[in-house]
Amino acid sequence: MGVEIEHISKVIGRQEVLHDVSLRIGDGEVLGLLGPNGAGKSTLMKILLGLRTPTSGTVSVPPKQRIGYLPEQNPLYAEMYVREYLLFMARMGNVDKRRVPEVIAETGLQPEAHKRIGELSKGYRQRVGLAQALLQDPQLLILDEPTTGLDPNQLEEIRALIRRLGQDRTVILSTHILQEVQKMCTRVVILDHGMVKADTCELDGIEEKFRQLTGNIPKSVC
Repeated sequence: MGVEIEHISKVIGRQEVLHDVSLRIGDGEVLGLLGPNGAGKSTLMKILLGLRTPTSGTVSVPPKQRIGYLPEQNPLYAEMYVREYLLFMARMGNVDKRRVPEVIAETGLQPEAHKRIGELSKGYRQRVGLAQALLQDPQLLILDEPTTGLDPNQLEEIRALIRRLGQDRTVILSTHILQEVQKMCTRVVILDHGMVKADTCELDGIEEKFRQLTGNIPKSVC
């Protein structure tokens, strides 16, 4: 099904946060939203999630129950065990509990599934968040800064996982880190002041393009 965004604008107070944004994102794409602070990335994701209504324009997305979301501040219950937490979230979402072992396997959580979430490394906590987002087998997966704070080994593991997840569903991820776009995405959209400044599958030279279009230097993981 993918995602279709047609001429979306959003005004908050006196500020136009998004201006005439149009995008079509298909299944099997991992789209990176790249832009400086205040570019409109978070507002666009909230519109796709149904948390905000556009001032004008239309959005076509899968039904809410087929959208998975991993926020930047991954809200987990540290005192719960991994499997216990995922079973709880499955009940809350009216999802068959048989999905729990499937997402544990899909996200590589088997070695840690018996532990409390508070005992896990940041990388494994991100996996728990991804597993929760996958419970309803979403067609659209939205990830907000999914690799922030990870060490180099964790980074590569999460990158590989997101690339796998994007093979048969639509993935949209927001990041400030240029290398994450190059490592994980098949396509990048650069937003600045609420407008699409670039939409490309050519990731070579994206740092210079970003600088030219926004006047900013993207963050580095170095």
